[in-house]
Amino acid sequence: MISIEKFPEYLFNEYNNFKKEVPSMIKAHQFIDNLIYFLFPFKADKKCNIPLIELNLAQLQIDLRDILTPMEPVLKDSVSGITAKFFSRVPVIYESLIKDARLFVDFDPAARAVESVILYYPGFYAIAVYRLAHELFKLKIPYLPRMIAEYAHSKTGIDIHPGAEIGDHFFIDHGTGIVIGETTIVGNNVKIYQGVTLGAMSVDKSMQGKKRHPTIEDNVIIYSGSTILGGDTVVGHDTVVGGNVWLTRSVPPYSVVYHESKVVIRDSKNYKEPINFVI
Repeated sequence: MISIEKFPEYLFNEYNNFKKEVPSMIKAHQFIDNLIYFLFPFKADKKCNIPLIELNLAQLQIDLRDILTPMEPVLKDSVSGITAKFFSRVPVIYESLIKDARLFVDFDPAARAVESVILYYPGFYAIAVYRLAHELFKLKIPYLPRMIAEYAHSKTGIDIHPGAEIGDHFFIDHGTGIVIGETTIVGNNVKIYQGVTLGAMSVDKSMQGKKRHPTIEDNVIIYSGSTILGGDTVVGHDTVVGGNVWLTRSVPPYSVVYHESKVVIRDSKNYKEPINFVI
């Protein structure tokens, strides 16, 4: 057992055993929040004019270079090169996010305007962080994409791996408990509700780098509590997956998949046995 007097020395030695080429988690979280505020300044009540936008953009580029610098020995490209490539994609990501927000308004009767979706819908926030993290993932940056994705996970309860491939017009309603695995492929105009899992059949280290999560084609709706597993599982386009479905095999386009359960309603006044549920 290590005494408290020896603990500082022990910790110092342990620190030196860890990899040094890691980004700052605090800086990563600040960067993604500032980037979202840059894209949607009314979320932070920030003033907006062209000189200020240019200044904020320059600062964000400096911040990303600062985050990437400790990892420079293991990066596939230079810090400046990665920063330039990432920010060249930001306008495209912005346009994609506006499409997502408009789908929320078109599909959700509770959504009053695009601004309301951007301001306080957790599903939209999770999608925004995912799209930015996915771009960093494609640039083969270690640590940072997952750190950013887990930050959104902690704030929303929505777990989207940055390696997943998700098309345009993506809709998440409520969102809590959603899991979308690393090799998931999601098409365009897909709608997902709370508690949905797009996962792998099993957790095995030997599956690393292989397609182990499902493919969801265009125009699919997946209702709450459904679980779809397996890298060979394909949900065909224009399919509706009902609530609480467990699916481990492919279904053709235009399918309706549902779990049939029996619900009995009776008069409790004439029911002699006590109903005593313990949860």
